[in-house]
Amino acid sequence: MKKKYLIIPMLFSICAVNAQNDNSTNEKKNEVKLNVLSPITGALEGTYERNLNKKSSLGISVFTVFDNDKSEEDLNYSISQYYRRYFGKKFASGFFAEGFGMLSSIDGKKIYDINDNSKFTEGSDVIDFSLGLGLGSKWVTKSGFIFEVNAGWGKLLFNAEKTDHTQVLRLGFNLGYRF
Repeated sequence: MKKKYLIIPMLFSICAVNAQNDNSTNEKKNEVKLNVLSPITGALEGTYERNLNKKSSLGISVFTVFDNDKSEEDLNYSISQYYRRYFGKKFASGFFAEGFGMLSSIDGKKIYDINDNSKFTEGSDVIDFSLGLGLGSKWVTKSGFIFEVNAGWGKLLFNAEKTDHTQVLRLGFNLGYRF
């Protein structure tokens, strides 16, 4: 009879130790990041990412051009949503692959006048949606600071004939914080 009374507290103590171990791992779910390369090109890009579990996350990124003189791109602004699958050993970090969708505003076709060496844009900005794939890697410090590099390529789906190109490119050198 006394053995029963000893076994029950032992089982509760084992469960309590396991619960403490699960809570002690620092698996924060939210991240905010800035692309540090975009201001050099006259643009700004910010990202919010929500970690779903150890191996996957969802995110949204907003890109806008603030200085058209510096920007070599035809892209005016974009909103990209993505899903990432992580292959690292730590929580939502390491090498990843992503699929993304991008809603973007792109300059219309450029027409060059040979007579006076000028160019102008035919029509107005073109709104289009792209689907694409990307790869990258993310490193997270114990204090929550993030360093990330990524690259992705996508294809314009609906209005590519109204622009000078049919593809979009996502490049990032992001610094951020996980909370």
